[in-house]
Amino acid sequence: MGDFGDRVLVDVDLADLDLFERHAAWPVFERLRRDAPVHWNPEPAPNSGFWSVTRHADIVAVDRDTETFTSTKFVNLEEVDDDQIRIRRSMLESDGVRHRALRKLLLREFGGPALRRFEDFLRDLTAVTVDAALRKGEFDFVSEVSADFPIQVLARLLDVPEGDTGQLIRWVNQIIGNTDPEYTDVLLSDAASEHYKNVPFRSPASLEVFEYGRALARQRRGGDGEDLVSKLVNRVPVDGEPLSAREFDNYFLLLVVAGNETTRHTISHGMHALLHHPDQLRLLQQDPSLIPNAVEEILRWASPIYHFRRTATRDVELGGQHIRSGDKVVMWFASGNRDETVFDDPDRFDVTRTTNPHLTFGKNSPHFCLGANLARLEVRLMFETLLPRLKNVEPAGEVTRVRSNFVNGIKQFPIRVRAN
Repeated sequence: MGDFGDRVLVDVDLADLDLFERHAAWPVFERLRRDAPVHWNPEPAPNSGFWSVTRHADIVAVDRDTETFTSTKFVNLEEVDDDQIRIRRSMLESDGVRHRALRKLLLREFGGPALRRFEDFLRDLTAVTVDAALRKGEFDFVSEVSADFPIQVLARLLDVPEGDTGQLIRWVNQIIGNTDPEYTDVLLSDAASEHYKNVPFRSPASLEVFEYGRALARQRRGGDGEDLVSKLVNRVPVDGEPLSAREFDNYFLLLVVAGNETTRHTISHGMHALLHHPDQLRLLQQDPSLIPNAVEEILRWASPIYHFRRTATRDVELGGQHIRSGDKVVMWFASGNRDETVFDDPDRFDVTRTTNPHLTFGKNSPHFCLGANLARLEVRLMFETLLPRLKNVEPAGEVTRVRSNFVNGIKQFPIRVRAN
């Protein structure tokens, strides 16, 4: 346990899911950045507590130093034993040589040149989603737009039937929403989750994703397909160690979850921000050349992943605090994206912001998001396609949010539109 002495702000608890479901963590982050930028947060048993790192510079330092702050003890708040580490490890929970090898396995497919070849095709997919939604006039933006488009893209990349996209979304909701009773029957905090302790997020849906991926792998092993599944089963990582069956399971699940979840919530938060900042919406409609710049502001503002965790490998000083070997160290990317010392007027949504070193994908670290180029492309194409079509847009009901301190997600976002 960390040597935290009397430096705990007793009324601050970033393990409190109510705080995040109310979308009320932002003033707490601000207070922590000001008063306790490296802060010990106790947790209820069986967890042991964690250090919250909330300033931009400290987050960057932790993210880059994989020798001192390792991912190999896992990247969420859940504490796992050695067997779970061995069974559940994915690229996210790896460091060093194996991590680099797993990244390089699909690095070309997510690079800018590869994605530019698909831009026209992806633009057509975007138009299909937007056209179908706007015909309804009043609809839930999440289900009809921001969830539909990324999963359609992912279905093409994995080469799976379009009819399977709804099931993929339901699986991802259950996995990422493992703390939200609206999404899952087996909550992370339930005793029943112990039955699933050896699968990602302790979610029974992970087992279904594994089976789905294994069926695809059997079909494509030994073939010459260009889809991501074919690449995974037919390429050998650069370190010469083929993917084990377990590594394939975890890699495939990571693609399904990450390829849908973060882009979906970024698009939702982006539209929500524009709806509540009509001057910024008008700016983009009047000058679409601003949209690529606006994408970066939307990514900063959305902060679709609140945090990732590391574990200290040695005793170390950070932000004036003594962190002990084995302590959990949590990088609150969402807080870093509102750091007053880095962003001018950080609580202002400004699509013309030019200095924007946001942390949404990490920052020049070994774990920088593999899908960053794809996410940027998807968000840009969505707003380039959608915004010229909107004559008028207004709320049509209550916005509800995922009960989670990991994913900053919107579940329902009803809107009413008049289209051009």
